[in-house]
Amino acid sequence: MGRIYCIMGKSSTGKDTIYKKLLRKKGLQLNRIVPYTTRPIREGEEDGIEYFFTDVDILERLKQENRIIECRGYQTVHGMWYYYMVKDDQINLEDKDYLIIGTLESYVMIRDYFGEDKVCPIYIEVEDGVRLTRALFREKKQKSPKFEEMCRRFIADNQDFSEEKLRDAGIEKRFVNNKLSDCLQEVTQYISNMK
Repeated sequence: MGRIYCIMGKSSTGKDTIYKKLLRKKGLQLNRIVPYTTRPIREGEEDGIEYFFTDVDILERLKQENRIIECRGYQTVHGMWYYYMVKDDQINLEDKDYLIIGTLESYVMIRDYFGEDKVCPIYIEVEDGVRLTRALFREKKQKSPKFEEMCRRFIADNQDFSEEKLRDAGIEKRFVNNKLSDCLQEVTQYISNMK
């Protein structure tokens, strides 16, 4: 039986880095599920790699076709952005394991859709001051930095990942990313033990 391992955490906790490194670990044999979004593509991203970049019309068509597993919308300073997972040919839980990056909200919807025995949370956390420093450094590297949106995400994370919401979602295990190599080793061991 395959499982979906869902990496989540506040912005700038190192989720993307951990995700990419876990996918490269041959012993884990984790497969990607590329999510969908209506947000604009960022510099350095490729369609079909980080996300399938779509528009609201495509999202609405997929909803009408009853092909949405989970969908979240965020009012940003640049308008409404949607992130979602689609019932497509990417997922085969009969014999494959998958790794995705999500939010607490998406994890709960995916868990409820596939079942608690098939979806495993991997919650990454970092002290807020470190997160803010990382976020600022990343945003400065963008061709057109969106500092206002960076700040909005940082503030929203405190609500989205509140202790109450973590408790309600059943998140008990936490992986602290103070040192990437240690955190990666701990997550790798956790996934290996689940197999």
